[in-house]
Amino acid sequence: INQAIKNAKDSLNRKLYESQNNRELFDAVASKFSLETNINLIEVYDNSHIQGTSSIGALIAYGDEGFIKKRYRKFNIKIKKNEQDDYGMMREVLNRRFKRAIQEKDNYLTFPDLVLIDGGKGQVNVAHQVLVDLGIPLERIDLIGLAKGRSERRRVGGGSKLKDFEYIVKPNMKNEIRPHRNSPELYFLQNIRDESHRFAIQFQRQLKRSENLHSVLEDIPGVGSERRKLLLRQFGSLSSLKKASIEDLLHVPGISKKLAGDIHSFLSSSS
Repeated sequence: INQAIKNAKDSLNRKLYESQNNRELFDAVASKFSLETNINLIEVYDNSHIQGTSSIGALIAYGDEGFIKKRYRKFNIKIKKNEQDDYGMMREVLNRRFKRAIQEKDNYLTFPDLVLIDGGKGQVNVAHQVLVDLGIPLERIDLIGLAKGRSERRRVGGGSKLKDFEYIVKPNMKNEIRPHRNSPELYFLQNIRDESHRFAIQFQRQLKRSENLHSVLEDIPGVGSERRKLLLRQFGSLSSLKKASIEDLLHVPGISKKLAGDIHSFLSSSS
């Protein structure tokens, strides 16, 4: 019991320390980039596609105590397939997120104090217009983008190397803000942006695996839409389904022994 109490106290102290550090970072970000709001909650948006396919959006959240996993959201973009419209993707994701918050008045979807977009002026201005069109008071939410700049040549150890830099953009702002490469505020924003990348890529891979499995299942004789759904739910990926034995397939409702054998033979021959 004493050890449990000590562990709990240590954990609480770490949380308080991290919370204090985050509070200082929030204040530093607000000051550095001339933000209007008192930051307590940040939402980061990242959209991704593979040559116009598997288009997805990702939302992650960060608060006083770090990343808030329960507020993470995935968006299966409904934009036309094979269409590489980054602005349209941003418009769709933000509309879906903020319209729901307005319509449902759900405290779980409380507005953030700062929205961080992974993108440049175009994406940020699109995000700004979405908020305007939805009638969200702009003094309630600050909006910035974190964009990659052109590679520039910098002197390193007597020579010169191409170095990428990242900068901050704000809505309808002519010039970008270029913080120092080693700025703690920039490092902090890059860190939470990278988490949105990780979350987006993870979702995109899941979606791609599901699409591949669905595509293969469409070619198997005797497997209709309902059975495809059941197989997708049971195995989740094409690799898992290919590893399944006939006995494994029989655990799926509606799959007879004959059909299980047909599926197994089809997948074995297509490997």
